[in-house]
Amino acid sequence: MADDAVRFLDVGEGERGRRIAYLHADAEGPETAGLLWLTGLKSDMISTKAEALARWAAPRGLGLTRFDYSGHGRSTGVFEDATVSDWLEESEAVFRAVTRGPQILVGSSTGGHLALLLLRRLVETAPEEAARVRGLVLVAPAWDLTEELMWKRYTDDARREILERGRWVQPSAYDPAGYVITRNFIEDGRRHLIKDAGFDPGRPVLVLQGVQDADVPVEHTRALADVLGGDWVRITEVPDGEHRLSRPEDLDKLYGLIEELV
Repeated sequence: MADDAVRFLDVGEGERGRRIAYLHADAEGPETAGLLWLTGLKSDMISTKAEALARWAAPRGLGLTRFDYSGHGRSTGVFEDATVSDWLEESEAVFRAVTRGPQILVGSSTGGHLALLLLRRLVETAPEEAARVRGLVLVAPAWDLTEELMWKRYTDDARREILERGRWVQPSAYDPAGYVITRNFIEDGRRHLIKDAGFDPGRPVLVLQGVQDADVPVEHTRALADVLGGDWVRITEVPDGEHRLSRPEDLDKLYGLIEELV
C-alpha cells in the first residue's frame, strides 16, 4: 500500500479533534454496493482480513472503505484516551463523508459492535442515510463488549483497579503489552449498550462465528438474535473456528455472506 493512498478526515472539534486515516476505492457504478469495513479492537485498516477483503472486492467492482479508529493505526490519538463514543462518531463521519450509494457494513469483533451502533444511530437520526445500508455482515461481533465481554468477565481485583486507579492493563494474546482499559472507557460504553435497548435492524444481519472463540463466546453471539427485533439475524457457525477467522476457508465463508447481500 502506497503512503499517498491514505487520506484523512477531520472529526471532532477543539481538544477532541482527531485526524482519521482511511482508504477508499469507488464501486464500479452508482448502484453497485460498497463495503464499509469496521475493524476490531487494536487492529487496523491493513489487517489480514481487511487486505484480503480488498483483494476480493476489487475485481468484482465493489467499493471498499476502511479506516483506523482514533488511537489505532495511522489515525491520531492515544488508545487509552478513546471511547466507544469516539469510535462511533468516527464511523458515522466516514460513512457520511466518504461512502456513496448502497453500502454493506462489514464489522469484525469490536467492529461488529460499532456496525450495529452505527446502523441504530442512522435509523434513529438519519433515515435517508440508513436507507443506503443493505445489510450487515459481522465476524465474531463483540456487541456490548465493554459490559458483557469486559466488565462482567473481569476479576474483582481488576474491577477494583479500574475504579480506584482509573485504569487496568488487560492481558492479550494478540499484544504482549496488553490493552489499557480505563474507567472512562467502561463507563462510556454503558451509553451504547444494545442488550437493554435493542432495535429492529430492518435488514439482514449475517454473522460468521467460530465455535471455539474464547474472546467472543458463541453463546454471546447466539444471544444477539434474541436482542435484535425482527427475524433478521442468521448465524453461520464454524465448528473449529477461533476468534480471528482469517484462514482461507473462513474468508471464503465471509465472502459468501457478503455476496448474498450484494
